[in-house]
Amino acid sequence: MKVFGFAGYSGSGKTTLIEALIPRFTAKNLKVSLIKHTHHNFDVDKPGKDSHRHREAGCSEVLLTCDNRWVLMHELRGLPEPGFEEQLSLLFPCDLVLVEGFKYTPIPKLEVHRPLHHKPFIWPENSDIIAVATDATLDCPLPLLNLNDHDAIAAFILNHVDL
Repeated sequence: MKVFGFAGYSGSGKTTLIEALIPRFTAKNLKVSLIKHTHHNFDVDKPGKDSHRHREAGCSEVLLTCDNRWVLMHELRGLPEPGFEEQLSLLFPCDLVLVEGFKYTPIPKLEVHRPLHHKPFIWPENSDIIAVATDATLDCPLPLLNLNDHDAIAAFILNHVDL
């Protein structure tokens, strides 16, 4: 599986960009998966539902399934968060895994940068960033991609991962 990441500060447009790129990859008959890291506590389950009640009762894992999708919820119960490689191994095989977050995991990344947010670049301290997508003219030694040219960004990524 080819892996490509996106780094940027909150609000820079990473999710919006990824959302625009996915249909371009799947239109080329590529099977695409995504790993998103969040620093916030989250729950895909709803209090009161059977699956939530089972987790609250102490299940370590609950697999919820129907004819359209399934989800496996795993409670860490004090164990450390699995590392990136372990998380990657949980995915079914696919052509391309997109990664949002994991800023310092050693995978090739595109930095999404908007000068309007007055945040510094990430690339000077992160050698895994291979290009910058932005909506401004910037002074940067890395390849600069127009944040609004989704076709060009998709082509850059596919070329980089050799797909």
